[in-house]
Amino acid sequence: MRQHVNPLSSNFIQTERIPSLSEMFGDSKLNLHLDIGCASGEFLFDLALVNTSWNYLGIEIREKLVNNARLKMLEREIKNLYFVFGNANNILNNVQSEFIIKNLKSISFNFPDPWFKKRHHKRRVVQPEFINILSNSLQKGTLIFIKTDVKDLFDYMDCTLSSNFYFKTIDKKNFNFSESFNPNNVKTNREKYVIFNQLDIFEKIYIKI
Repeated sequence: MRQHVNPLSSNFIQTERIPSLSEMFGDSKLNLHLDIGCASGEFLFDLALVNTSWNYLGIEIREKLVNNARLKMLEREIKNLYFVFGNANNILNNVQSEFIIKNLKSISFNFPDPWFKKRHHKRRVVQPEFINILSNSLQKGTLIFIKTDVKDLFDYMDCTLSSNFYFKTIDKKNFNFSESFNPNNVKTNREKYVIFNQLDIFEKIYIKI
């Protein structure tokens, strides 16, 4: 069960200072992947440990999870991983965080909160305005990965991304995952649960053109 947090709350208007890439990572020149809604960060911990040729950044709106992840990161002395607390829309729409978007190679939205009620759809992390921000700032060739077990949410995210002129779908069959942020096909805890229960997973990859 998730602890739902209203991303539209005024508590998230102010964003914390975002360190420079050289402050976040041991080698700031490595390819950078952003996981939006990273929860406790277990997925990113697994990625960072098995794929040291990439830097991984997680944004999570639940502060306690971020604090715990940061403590764990420091204890393990992982140099290619960092966590940021706050609303991803607000953080990435801040001019002081513009350098993050411009340095990204890929972004993932893994099993985000579906917010089932129609009146709550505005709370979903993927919004047309947010995708417009990304389309205006991401470098050409940047990839966006979406994955969920909720068909309605998948259709919504797919429609939002496909409606933007600057993103087109990539055929997964022809995609070389060995060169991506997840060459070892590491799975999130939610994905493991869905697979174990033999439920459907809906996913797609988009590229900035």
